[in-house]
Amino acid sequence: MSEGRVYLVGAGPGDPDLLTLKGLRLLREADVVVYDRLIDKRLLDHCKSDAELVDAGKFPDGRGRSQSHINNLLVTSAREGKRVVRLKGGDPFVFGRGGEEVEALREAGIPFEVTPGVTSAVAAPAYAGIPLTHRDYSSAFTVITGSVAPGRQDMEHDWTVIAKMPGTLVILMGWRQLAEIADALIVAGKPKNTPAAVVSWGATVHQKSASGSLDTIAEVAKRAGLGAPAAIIVGDVARMHDRLNWYEEMPLFGRRIVVTRTRQQAGRLSALLAELGAHVLEIPAIEVQRLDEFSDLDLCLRSLADFDWIVFTSANAVRAVCDRLIEIGMDIRAFHGLRVAVVGKATALALLARGVKADLVPSSAVSRRLGEELVEQGIAGRNVLLPRSEIASEELPRILSAGGAVVRQVDAYRTVLPTESREMAKEAFSEGVDAVTFASSSSVNNMLELLDGDASYLSEVAVACIGPVTAEAASGRGLKVDIVAKEATIASLIESLVEHFSE
Repeated sequence: MSEGRVYLVGAGPGDPDLLTLKGLRLLREADVVVYDRLIDKRLLDHCKSDAELVDAGKFPDGRGRSQSHINNLLVTSAREGKRVVRLKGGDPFVFGRGGEEVEALREAGIPFEVTPGVTSAVAAPAYAGIPLTHRDYSSAFTVITGSVAPGRQDMEHDWTVIAKMPGTLVILMGWRQLAEIADALIVAGKPKNTPAAVVSWGATVHQKSASGSLDTIAEVAKRAGLGAPAAIIVGDVARMHDRLNWYEEMPLFGRRIVVTRTRQQAGRLSALLAELGAHVLEIPAIEVQRLDEFSDLDLCLRSLADFDWIVFTSANAVRAVCDRLIEIGMDIRAFHGLRVAVVGKATALALLARGVKADLVPSSAVSRRLGEELVEQGIAGRNVLLPRSEIASEELPRILSAGGAVVRQVDAYRTVLPTESREMAKEAFSEGVDAVTFASSSSVNNMLELLDGDASYLSEVAVACIGPVTAEAASGRGLKVDIVAKEATIASLIESLVEHFSE
């Protein structure tokens, strides 16, 4: 059996994009991932499909796995020859008990590595616009914990010393003792009007922050609805919070937005929404699956030379056709002599990524306009191949046939309802959602099916549609459509969301 190894990896303070490149590589290679309670669970999407994921979360009240249990789990898994990632919030060696874990590994003879992470001591203030050092205010900073291990009175803070330390003071794990800490600093000689700030859930979509002075900060933070986990910042730099607080001012900050696209397609939309501060909830309303039987599609692909046009109405159709070409021993050279039409820019880009440039992209990304512009091209008497989903609308083939084309429709893939999304959808809408995005008519119909046809789940939610066809489908199902993108593109949909929430 090969020798196992344990990698302590700092996950950063919350924003999954703050994971280091090395941490990402190790996460992708891990056989076992033992993760903390406060990490962003989206990080686990990077794990191998067969990786064992172990929640090692500990709660402030003592619930959860004990540290000795975690240590034993790391040792046992490594002795089985596995690559183990211990994914820890922030940095493993900054109040993360990483030192205790590597001591246990060393004692057991288990090889280990440590990959540092971005500590919340630095990230939380930064995401609230507070630089820990500043040429005009502070040339040093000190990080302490607001609570010490039980029974370790020898490690209790000497507030008299701390109060006299120059620069900025950052206190982690001190939310419950905030009032006592502020009083202790004042009694120890810190001026009561010293600027102070608190950042709760720093560098996450749940972030809240507040600023005041040392004698008011406990009350100000409580009134602002802050809570643990929190970073407390004391010093002149805290006065910069109100002026430089950038993260909480992002256009979609804190908005809970549901993305209903397939898991394969949700990535770009979700990432762009997250960049604007949104709390993205990916609840796929559609799942794309391979056909069970390919004989009809294969027959059409092997006789592509018999067609004048091939028409793609989605990126899914592009992927299905191009993938199947490879599987039957062909490639994109089979498109030679064919003219290619696509429904919109996104589909054109998917096709271009496969090495084929579309001959026709309609002026608006809807099937009706695609059909009309194909007819204008002189489609009469032409053979047209239309590879699509098995439940696609009949509008496009009807327009083409009326224009004189000989249309051959063929199933290229199937779309099904992802039943595992049912519980996620009901839970999300019950907890409260600001907006739901729909990129197709089928996503509207499927989401309502996931909600057992109960449109009341969406009565207080802004319904955002990528185009008029999708909006029409939503309206037809009894939904009030609040947002329709000016163009049927992801960028336009996001722009429309920003405009809606800025009104």
